[in-house]
Amino acid sequence: MAPIQSPRTLASTVPAALALEKSLRDTARDVDAVLGRTLPASEGPEARLFESMRYATLGGGKRFRPFLVVQSAKLFSVQEAAALRVAAAVELVHSYSLVHDDLPAMDDDDLRRGQPTVHKKFDEATAILAGDALLTLAFEILADHRTHENAEVRTELVTALAKAAGGRGMVGGQILDLAAETTDLDIGAITRLQRLKTGAMIAFSCEAGAILGRASTDAREALRGYAHDLGLTFQIADDLLDVEGTIEETGKAVGKDADAGKATFVSILGAERARAQAQLLAAQAVEHLAMFDSAADLLRNAATFVVERRS
Repeated sequence: MAPIQSPRTLASTVPAALALEKSLRDTARDVDAVLGRTLPASEGPEARLFESMRYATLGGGKRFRPFLVVQSAKLFSVQEAAALRVAAAVELVHSYSLVHDDLPAMDDDDLRRGQPTVHKKFDEATAILAGDALLTLAFEILADHRTHENAEVRTELVTALAKAAGGRGMVGGQILDLAAETTDLDIGAITRLQRLKTGAMIAFSCEAGAILGRASTDAREALRGYAHDLGLTFQIADDLLDVEGTIEETGKAVGKDADAGKATFVSILGAERARAQAQLLAAQAVEHLAMFDSAADLLRNAATFVVERRS
């Protein structure tokens, strides 16, 4: 598949891809260090809970949402320590959502990131409690003065993440996703579903840096536009992976959407049209970043990565 091209794309796609891969690895390493220090040690009467929280969160993953937090923060010269704390909070919410999504009452998955899901490794009750604890820990991090000295900024971060993760965001999208197994949804309904389930947390990740940096309205709007198109691109790529990917590539079961009769971008558009739509959205996402010049090159490269990823 040809890489997305745009006026702002780096001259050589190979160095661009290598730079992105390095940045993703560096972000994962740095965020994992923060998570390792923040997650409770697996000891004491609650040891099983704490062990399951660490298992759910420190077991790998691309850390793509934390990468978006860190890169958006760099646009506004935010201190790295503050950005990494917010990035860790985002990863905690993401991890909680995966733990709960994998439960038998939801998607009923046995594998996540190539490992047994939390309810398989431990048990269902522990998985539910681990998810609850990860979610609440995320807000504890955001509310801490070490995240930002300004209480108004911390309050805005808490409010924005709560909206992105709640009933009008990720959780709302999940209930629509469950309904998709038994309800005929058109492309408009699927788009709304994924804007909530996947896009809301990606949008927060992109805007978090602007909140930390107390950025202008124009800068925030640019990042919101980027995140909107990137989030839909991400989900279309996910739908394609469910059809075309393997367990070895994705680290989880594939073909489940089709088996459940669930409406997706691929089931409605077909694989080729869905792929073309993802490429178009990725190009649109890049255009939203024009005001940031070369400072946003890694975010531009991320749009290509999302289309081409195999896991």
